[in-house]
Amino acid sequence: MNLADALYQLTPSPGLLLLIIAAISLVESLALVGVLVPGVLLITVAASMAGHQELALPATLIAAFAGAVIGDGASFLLGYTQHERVTRRWPLSRHPEWLARGARFFQRYGTLSVFLGRFVGPVRPIVPLIAGMLRMSPRDFTWANLASAALWAPAYVLPGYLLGRTWQQLLDVPPELQQLLAMLVMGLLALAVTFSWLRHHVGRGGRVYRQMAGLARRHPLLRNAWLRQSGNGEVPLASLLLLILSLGGLSGWTLLVMQHGAEGPLRLDRQVHTLLAAWSFPGLDALGQALARAGDLLGVLALSLPWAAWLLWRQRHDALFHLGAGLGGIALLNTLGKALFGRPRPDTPAYLADSLAYPSAHTSTAVVVFGLAAAFTARELSPGHRHWVFWLAILAATLMALSRLTLGVHWFSDLVGGALLGLVVCALVLLAWQQKDRASLAPCPWPWLGLASLALVATRVAWLPPV
Repeated sequence: MNLADALYQLTPSPGLLLLIIAAISLVESLALVGVLVPGVLLITVAASMAGHQELALPATLIAAFAGAVIGDGASFLLGYTQHERVTRRWPLSRHPEWLARGARFFQRYGTLSVFLGRFVGPVRPIVPLIAGMLRMSPRDFTWANLASAALWAPAYVLPGYLLGRTWQQLLDVPPELQQLLAMLVMGLLALAVTFSWLRHHVGRGGRVYRQMAGLARRHPLLRNAWLRQSGNGEVPLASLLLLILSLGGLSGWTLLVMQHGAEGPLRLDRQVHTLLAAWSFPGLDALGQALARAGDLLGVLALSLPWAAWLLWRQRHDALFHLGAGLGGIALLNTLGKALFGRPRPDTPAYLADSLAYPSAHTSTAVVVFGLAAAFTARELSPGHRHWVFWLAILAATLMALSRLTLGVHWFSDLVGGALLGLVVCALVLLAWQQKDRASLAPCPWPWLGLASLALVATRVAWLPPV
């Protein structure tokens, strides 16, 4: 089976795919919903599928254009007819700052805000609603809506469409492994969308949080437990959910690895190992070596040193203690895990002669370092900008994990176990941190601290041998 056959089995029919593209464009532009949907990611994936199936480009663009026009039009109509009543509906009732941001944008740019707002992420789904609430002329709105959608559709669809037409040739994947790659990509995208949805709903203003609070209030035992957890006025539901899911996933995945241990690596491990061995990108091995050095003990110390010094200078010993506990805890668990499972590596270079494979210490440490950094940083940012910090952390940890595969020193299942172990430690540290009401860490000169970390890591990569 070739990659085209695999993708045809995983993707819908051409007609249904056009409807999906139109629906994503509509929902991404729709007030009350668009603020919660990773529309750019979804439209890129759908456009990539359309490109790979060689769906007619005009039809793809028209579907995206129609969905965008209908979505903005529905938002405008909602604001025009419901006016103030819309502010009492979820999620705007829980996030009045979204309306305030959209109102400031509309007051600044007037009619032009409808055109510009479609390309500005934080206000994209809100501006048409504000325009309706402030009684903008329907004729002026319609022209701005049509003109902006005519530019938005190709700007957002063409990159994904081009990727779908060319990625098979760029990667040159062996035919026997093409279905595996397609399934892995689909799985990662599904996890990304799930993470984005959960992140919005388990916070204090989210629907899941409010439903859990309502359930707890109706049952005395749950109410007492809920009140004990809300030491700082908010139950750390997101951290509790992260702990439950990651601990359960780690237990199940580790059992799978242990049960298969006598037979060697998992079948998936062998397939992924063969897949990466077939790729030969210039500089891939050098990049993997650099990331390996950046993620070892000296690399983590170089990355953390400027931030630890700043926390000491600010006398934030509580934050420094929690971060140190996270790094110390993951180092201890990695050591115990490797000794307990004794799993050999697929390839063991000289500097790893005494090291074992499961779980991946580089992966678990990267998850703890970048995950805790994102969680602490996000607390100091407005809700509309927090997702960028988490996506950067996910990207950094993913690159670190993949570098272990490109070097051939870990199986794929080692990375999964390491990532889950890192998430368990992140959840435990965050639960401990959220037991008290903490003072803000701001103001923080994060650009200078970030540059100092990068400089120290670069020095470590360039001059010191791996450990």
